[in-house]
Amino acid sequence: MPRFITITLERRGVSCTAELLDKDAPRTCAAVWDALPQGGDVYHAKYARNEVYTMVERFAPREVGLENPTVTPIPGDVVYFSFAGGMLDRAFKEEKSIDHLPGVIDLALFYGRNNLLLNGDVGWVPGNVYATVVDGLARMAEACNDVWRSGAVGERLVYRRHES
Repeated sequence: MPRFITITLERRGVSCTAELLDKDAPRTCAAVWDALPQGGDVYHAKYARNEVYTMVERFAPREVGLENPTVTPIPGDVVYFSFAGGMLDRAFKEEKSIDHLPGVIDLALFYGRNNLLLNGDVGWVPGNVYATVVDGLARMAEACNDVWRSGAVGERLVYRRHES
């Protein structure tokens, strides 16, 4: 039976629904599902292009590792990244108030085309595609673009189990 999550930009009051890809990324889906709800301040990617994300503390008892990885996410991809503390630059960690953590999970939503996960400091940054948006992508993309255009201050990106 398919499982769904709701992804919300709280202040803007916009949500979309994504189906978990249990067959393609079972470890990642299980880890995320068991940890929901998750959320925090939203950020818009600088380099990846059409991505909004939030960073949260690690929540899985064991790191899930790579599964169903990509470096070229498409619109509607919901992606899990795990970053060890040493992977992220000091200023970045301080800016996002995660400098005290040994590592973080980045929960990302890609809302447009032509994304490339290449970081100038470390190279390719593959992420696990664990869900795909099945409803509300156009509305969410418009709101995500507004995060880029108008700013992210005061906005939260929240992931929850979808309630039918």
